[in-house]
Amino acid sequence: MNAQGEVGERYGEPVRWRAAMEAALYGPGGFYVRPGGPGPAGHFRTSVHASPLYAGAVARLLTRVDAELGHPERLDLVDVGAGRGELLCGVLAALPEGTAARVVPYAVERAAVPEGLDPRIRWVDRPPAGATGLLFANEWLDNVPLEIAEGGRYVLVAPDGTESPGGPLEADDRAWLERWWPGGEREGRAEIGRARDEAWAAAVAALDRGLAVAVDYAHTRGARPPYGTLTGFREGREVAPVPDGGRDVTAHVALDSCAGPGAVLLSQREALTALGVSGGRPPLALASTDPAGYVRALAAAGEAAELTARGGLGDFGWLLQPVGITVPLVG
Repeated sequence: MNAQGEVGERYGEPVRWRAAMEAALYGPGGFYVRPGGPGPAGHFRTSVHASPLYAGAVARLLTRVDAELGHPERLDLVDVGAGRGELLCGVLAALPEGTAARVVPYAVERAAVPEGLDPRIRWVDRPPAGATGLLFANEWLDNVPLEIAEGGRYVLVAPDGTESPGGPLEADDRAWLERWWPGGEREGRAEIGRARDEAWAAAVAALDRGLAVAVDYAHTRGARPPYGTLTGFREGREVAPVPDGGRDVTAHVALDSCAGPGAVLLSQREALTALGVSGGRPPLALASTDPAGYVRALAAAGEAAELTARGGLGDFGWLLQPVGITVPLVG
């Protein structure tokens, strides 16, 4: 039976979008938990896969958090939505030896442990309680299942993507829309981010001290898209958001609603610039004194430009939530 058939068997009748996303992404045969293959990296490109400069920037952020914490004997690095562990491996490789020796890395994932994983990485299904260090979630929240509303009612969806109107909004979801998506509780189409707020709050609560960072394509209250952002990705292409288990189903994140007290919101361009990622071209004189070095520097500049590009990855949002420390990226 194919993935669509498996998901359809579990809910033969149309269901609300949150249940459909949960089954399609994380149920048996779901997109993020199926064994083998290249994993999500084979279907879409994230900052982690775009360049090792990204892992290097996260490593520098971790060293700043380490300094804010007073260099504890144990420094936790928690990667939520870790994929196949690519970011963790990159950060560990980029850290100074002394710092890396104190780091305890956790990959938080619902999929099975991938073959060949660095034995230092602890594979868990939820953030460890009482962590001290950096919790980092790159493009995780956009895959936390959520409800879709239209005209004051839930939207139902069948496994083939066919939508139909559902019942009226429950009080908590209506209240979320009234606060965070003006007009969404009664008109247009809106994505109810309450489940993302709760998921992020639970992740942050796992930190005893340190910094929690969520990175995602996002929008804020004053610029919510009138028809929402729900979409799908498969084999490197954007496709219809059909909850059949064979594609990613994702929606942009209302990061401002996730933010807790003391949180800072930045664009990825601002955050990476503060962490030393620059798309500036190397001096031309280097080409004559060190041709190979010039080529390497030119390639790195191109990768940095992609990570910080306007209209692309540079427009992603960074939510920095401190827990018992000062945000080590601003001021």
